[in-house]
Order: sequence, then structure tokens, then C-alpha cells
Amino acid sequence: QAQIEESGGGSVQPGGSLGLSCAASAFIFGTYTMAWYRQTPGKQREWIASETHDGLTSYEGSVKGRFTISRDNNKYTLSLQMNNLKPEDTGVYYCNRVAAYHIWGQGTQVTVSS
Repeated sequence: QAQIEESGGGSVQPGGSLGLSCAASAFIFGTYTMAWYRQTPGKQREWIASETHDGLTSYEGSVKGRFTISRDNNKYTLSLQMNNLKPEDTGVYYCNRVAAYHIWGQGTQVTVSS
């Protein structure tokens, strides 16, 4: 069964940076648009950034200019570089397709706190 594995989370002070990685497979990537999602306690999982197979990127307003999504279609990996992190960025980060979701991975915890 193809799986999604997120990594790279951790604890950081406000203003700091983290880089997240997502390892998937050819089956999961295909030609799908891939995205990063974030879930915070008491809230539904929300989309924060996505990239099409051809490299077109989109960002949720609160992360635009601070986060950068990238994908490697040969290695089936998705990355998220997060700069100038804020406490409200705290949450569990997941990657998945934008549509036709695959089984969700475990996610990776990001905590931004002083």
C-alpha cells in the first residue's frame, strides 16, 4: 500500500524557519496537484499551499510570502520551506493530493512558541 510520510517538524521560536518534507510514490504523485495542509486543535484540516505537476504554485493568504512549496516529480517528494514562522503556524502538517485524497499520513508537528 503506497504511503505518505511527512517529516521535518519541530519546535522553533517566532521568526524562525523550518523545512518540511513529504515522501510519497509514483502512484500518489501521478500528475496530481499536491498540497500541504495544516490542522490545529479544534479546527478542521486546512489547505495552505499547493503545486501542480507543471509547477504552478498557490498559497493561502496567511502564509504567502513566508512559505515556499516545491516538488520533485522524479523522486516523488514534496517540500515546504517555512520562514518567519508565527505562533499561529503551530499545528500538524500533512501532505496529500488536492483532489482524490490518498490515505493520510501521520503528519509532522510544528510548534512555534517563545
